[in-house]
Order: sequence, then C-alpha cells, then structure tokens
Amino acid sequence: MTDPRELYQFEAEVADSQAEVLVVALAGFIDAGAAGRLASEHLMCSSDPHVVARFDLDSLYDYRARRPPMLFVEDHWESYEQPELTVSRLTDSAGKPFLLLTGPEPDFRWEAFVAAIACLMDDLGVRLTIGLNAIPMAVPHTRPVGITAHATRPDLVDRYEPWVQRVQVPSSAAHLLEFRLGSQGRDAIGFAAHVPHYLAQGEFPSAAMRLLQSVEEASGLALPLDRLRETAEQVKRELDEQVAASDDVSGVVSSLEEQYDAFVRGSGRDLLSTPNGPLPSADELGAEFEKFLAEQTPDKGEQPN
Repeated sequence: MTDPRELYQFEAEVADSQAEVLVVALAGFIDAGAAGRLASEHLMCSSDPHVVARFDLDSLYDYRARRPPMLFVEDHWESYEQPELTVSRLTDSAGKPFLLLTGPEPDFRWEAFVAAIACLMDDLGVRLTIGLNAIPMAVPHTRPVGITAHATRPDLVDRYEPWVQRVQVPSSAAHLLEFRLGSQGRDAIGFAAHVPHYLAQGEFPSAAMRLLQSVEEASGLALPLDRLRETAEQVKRELDEQVAASDDVSGVVSSLEEQYDAFVRGSGRDLLSTPNGPLPSADELGAEFEKFLAEQTPDKGEQPN
C-alpha cells in the first residue's frame, strides 16, 4: 500500500483544525428515510463549516456506476456537479469544535481509505468516530425511533439494548472503518436509526433527529436541533393525517403498533419478526438488506449505467 496520506490533502492549518470527535456520514449505502443525509445537511446548515481536508476522490469513485450530472444549455455544457469527499470543521451550540466526513462512499480502495482516515485522526487529534446509518424496520412512525448501536468497546454503547443477536449483511466503507479502528484499539461508535419500512424511500426527519441525539449522548456535544425537531414534528403530523385518511393504511400501522408495544412489554416478540411468525434467519435478514439496496433509486447525481 502506498502512503495513505496521499489520498487526502489539508486545506486548512492542522493546528487550527483539531477536534476530538469525527462524525461519519457517507452517502451510497443504506440510508432509509434519508436520515443520514438529513442529519449531515442539518449539521452543515446549522454551523459555519470549513473544509479541513479533501480526499482524492478521482482514485476512489466509480464514475460509470454513479455518473455526476452535467447541465447542457443550448449549445454548450454549462456546469458539472463534481462529487467531493471532505472533512469539515464545525462547532456545536457551545462553540466546541467537531469534524464531519461527508460525500460519496468510496467505490474502490476501501483499505487504503480506512488507513487514510486513521492517519487523519492522528493528525487532527480525533479520539472518537461516530458513524450514522438508517435501516428499514417493521416499526410504526407513531412510536419513538429505535436505534441499533454498535462500537469497538461494549461500554461505549452499554445504554442501548441490542435489537438482533446475529446477522450477516452487506458491508460498507463506514462499517469497515469502525471494524479496523477497533482492531487498532481506537474508540468508534455506529448508530443505525430504525425507519418504518413504508417510509424508507422518502424523508423521515424523526430518524435524523434520533441519530443526532445519539451523537450528543455519545460525544457530549450540544448540537442545535430545534429546527430539525420542528420539521420532524410537522412531518409526523402530516403522516398522521395521511394514515387517518386510509382505512387500509391505518390498519397496517395499528398492527405495527401492537407488535411494537408487545416487544416493549417484554413479550419476547422481536421487531424484526412477523406478527405471527418466527424470527427470520440471518440469511433471510441479509437477503432483505440486499433487496432494499437493489430497490434504491439513484441519489441525486447518481445515474445508472
């Protein structure tokens, strides 16, 4: 492997860019309800971000699989939306700095990318990384958003109850990062918000809100969440109105509520199971994740071959 530091370059003074927490919000993997995107966009809009480091995306990105859009006007090309993978420095409500990694998930050289992140963490004094993710689940939007938490040390997520014991799912660059950091004895946490499966293809800001609340709890940051909370409450009111207008949809949601409440009461029923059936096997769960990935419509700027 070449020097992983060759994959990125600093665009700000390293001494002025130090921060203990790095939030990882990469696009391209499962992001049910667009929760990860909404969370990262909210952070960027609620602070005054400054790009600290920029990755050489040309060596990491598959342009044929995810073609960036260009604008054609009459007789010439007007613009090109160049994809970027950057680390930005933001501040929370108390003025405490933190870092945010955003951009498309690398298509190539995952191990080199992970090694580069580890070097960048050393350069910037990062002690904790927190990854954001969102997965579709058989849960109703009328109940609190659940979280699946995982980490490189059990005590980092000991306040969270596991939702599933063992399952094999498709990997991601962010999850590989957490895994490799753990083997190096570094602290890393990942949060996956549970998004109602019937809302997986749209935007569900309540899940973004839950992700950022989890970041606060894990890092001690004071994030500005008022605007996101208002948006989440408004979307929930609109969803309630739509559900009430359809007997069929209302029946489905009521069934999910009963299943959710039974689980919370400790009846032994798992939220990943069907109402009257057994828990799905690890292979079945993995297949469902594969199916969800295959059904994803391309993100803005990502066109199929």
